[in-house]
Amino acid sequence: MSGPIGAEATASPHPSRVVVLNDRSLAFGGATGLALLSARLLRQRGIAVTLLAGDAGANPALAAEGISVHALGGATLLEAGAASLRRGLYNAATLDLVGDYIRRHDDPGTVYHIHTWAQILSPSLFKALEPVRDRVFVSAHDFFLTCPNGAYALFRQGRVCPHVPLSLACVTTHCDRRSYAHKLWRVARQAVQARTLHYVGGTPRVLAIHAAMHPLLVRGGVPDAAITTLPNPIQPWSRTRIPAERNRNFVFVGRLHEEKGPDLAARAAREAGVPLVVIGDGPMLETLKQTYPEVTFAGRQPAEAVAQLVRDARALVMPSRYPEPYGLVAGEALWSGIPVILTDQALLAADIAAREAGIACDLHRDASLSEAMKRLAQDDALAERMSRNAFDNTRDLGHDTGGWIDAMLGAYAAALPRRAA
Repeated sequence: MSGPIGAEATASPHPSRVVVLNDRSLAFGGATGLALLSARLLRQRGIAVTLLAGDAGANPALAAEGISVHALGGATLLEAGAASLRRGLYNAATLDLVGDYIRRHDDPGTVYHIHTWAQILSPSLFKALEPVRDRVFVSAHDFFLTCPNGAYALFRQGRVCPHVPLSLACVTTHCDRRSYAHKLWRVARQAVQARTLHYVGGTPRVLAIHAAMHPLLVRGGVPDAAITTLPNPIQPWSRTRIPAERNRNFVFVGRLHEEKGPDLAARAAREAGVPLVVIGDGPMLETLKQTYPEVTFAGRQPAEAVAQLVRDARALVMPSRYPEPYGLVAGEALWSGIPVILTDQALLAADIAAREAGIACDLHRDASLSEAMKRLAQDDALAERMSRNAFDNTRDLGHDTGGWIDAMLGAYAAALPRRAA
């Protein structure tokens, strides 16, 4: 079942119900946002939707849209304190919640779609879903399916991880940003997951958000036959092209975490002598403010406010330090006509460079990012050409929301019994 799914893949039969499984019922990150968006869009197509959530399920908007919620009432690893050490490895309550749902409500037309599980639901989720494995889908928003730290990143060393997950080299490498003890706990969780998640006959099916994730997932034990590429939905900041060639501000949009590289963006902007606007929040914020007072920090903003702030953007800067599976902000920028400057660690880098819609930089050459920013700042013709290429030539890098749901339904169809004509 490997290969990309496009909108043309949509086929009957449609599921009678889609059960979305996710740690949270409120969006605090991109993966949960996509899980909830899929639930809403499927419901709008007239398909019954249930959310099995690890948290308290306190999202009244779901009920208002006719989405039923069954909640575990659990806390994330940080919120749960010492109890998280055991529950994070194998949460027995998840087994009870999901198992009870399947016994009471399952039918041959129900599809189960997992988005996130590493914070509350735990690897016990896969054990609970074993009876319906042929109708289970897992969205690989990151690499937690295969890698203990979810990123194929050597955070301590500042490098991409070359190791096979759970190999001796993996286990003995101190790659965790917190401590080696925490790394070993993550290894234990991955080992439990390896015992609860079994691939048989290409199931459960794994939906990768970019084709370049494929070899990394296979390295971690996901069978080739189980992987299908289903790009993310893109909701552009502007339906008309933003004339980047008239603008001067470079923008960074995202979480202010080390792996996202906001410090690399700020340093490069200083070296290039260009203005930078940082939109987002995170643990690096105060340090960045002190170190780079010339940068404008807008904080975390709702989508509509981000759309206004980027209207003055010359380019989006996405300086990922480690493999970035997709990067929704890159798609949002491109489809708005904003060129993207990114490192070669972003899986979209080659796609963007090939379409001349931005510049891919060598992460390991210090001046590469600042040179790219300076080049684009000084060349209006280049900025306009890249802006037009971004707006006109990158539509194949993702789906609009309607196409995304069409493609998702097309994937589901492969798991459902055919109906008589």
